[in-house]
Amino acid sequence: FRLGYAPPGWENLARHLSSKNLSVEVLREVDLVRARERSGGFYDTFRNRIIFPILDAGGRVLGFGGRALDPDDPAKYLNSAETPLFHKGRQVYGLPQARQAMGESGYVVLVEGYTDVIALHQAGFRQAVAALGTALTEDHVRLLGRYVETVVLCYDADTAGQNAALRN
Repeated sequence: FRLGYAPPGWENLARHLSSKNLSVEVLREVDLVRARERSGGFYDTFRNRIIFPILDAGGRVLGFGGRALDPDDPAKYLNSAETPLFHKGRQVYGLPQARQAMGESGYVVLVEGYTDVIALHQAGFRQAVAALGTALTEDHVRLLGRYVETVVLCYDADTAGQNAALRN
């Protein structure tokens, strides 16, 4: 799943990629860095997080999700902002890894989170993917419909998961 790690610190990625002659403005456009409101300059979007690359069906990176490692971080999960490449309501996590199994089985198991997908794949359910959040959109349905006829919702038993299942 090409997991990564963003170390703590406010400018690690910005500094590293700037040293490779990548424009900070380009990094901002793809939401890897964000502008500081008060002091000027930029800071890394993802810090002290496990990084989950969000890939298209062909395996190209479109955006990122990050899970905070600090339990006191108010933003447990953080996704890339919408960009010309990344639309949260149009992509699912784990599609390139699940495509073959989806075609073989004729169905997909749709779960809530990145780690749910990874755990299911480890347990042998290789046709698992996650919507980016609990909202299942028409674009998700169209995307998954290219590969399967049946979508099995497997949301968490908490209030958010139950509400999402009823909505969908």
